[in-house]
Amino acid sequence: MATPQVLILQHVPWERPGRILSNLEDIGLETVTMNIVDKKKPDLPDFGELAGVVIMGGPMGALDYDKYPGLKAEAKLARAAVASGKPILGVCLGHQIIATALGAQLRKGDAPEIGFAPIKRVDKHDSFSMWDKQLTVLHWHNDVVGLPEGGQLLARSSSTKVQAFRLGSALGMQFHLEVCGSLLDEWLDEPSMVKDLKAAGGSKSRLREQFAQYDQLLHPLAEQVFSGFAARCNSYAQTLGK
Repeated sequence: MATPQVLILQHVPWERPGRILSNLEDIGLETVTMNIVDKKKPDLPDFGELAGVVIMGGPMGALDYDKYPGLKAEAKLARAAVASGKPILGVCLGHQIIATALGAQLRKGDAPEIGFAPIKRVDKHDSFSMWDKQLTVLHWHNDVVGLPEGGQLLARSSSTKVQAFRLGSALGMQFHLEVCGSLLDEWLDEPSMVKDLKAAGGSKSRLREQFAQYDQLLHPLAEQVFSGFAARCNSYAQTLGK
């Protein structure tokens, strides 16, 4: 049997896994990164040999199947992961893909949520045991999703009712704990991201100031969330081939 890998689905070059990848590599897990968003019949790794799945963000809508046919394959993969108990993590668009794949409704938010703003913890979960009741995190989205039936709501904000949820082996986060300083620089070098930021009333200098202010608090939480996910992938990998 091949060495178990964690599949990372990336939709655009600048929406990389950042701290997620670092934590997977820290415990020696192999990863494979793919962009299948434009493919009708993507050539994915053998599902049975995957130790886990990560679905990253992107500017497209989770249900834009006509324009981005690979999204349908991602939704199918998300359902299969939850059905089999395989760890799966979704960030931003990935969060929305998992939620809609599990039956949640997708809609356009009342306004773009871009920049640093607070979320409130609704329920406790091992991955977020270090959370305070309120936490300021990095947002970058237009669409929002409801809570899938049977899901556990973990966090919300004033404008987004589902900021984080878990359902079985799935964990979805609308916000961006994966972003480190170098990844933020990549975002702010991308014209489409800067355009969105300015349209929402933000600026590159202000966002960098906020990152410097909040990242020292967010980094330990990010490490806890992503190291916990990596540990679950590692445990799942041990069950393969038995």
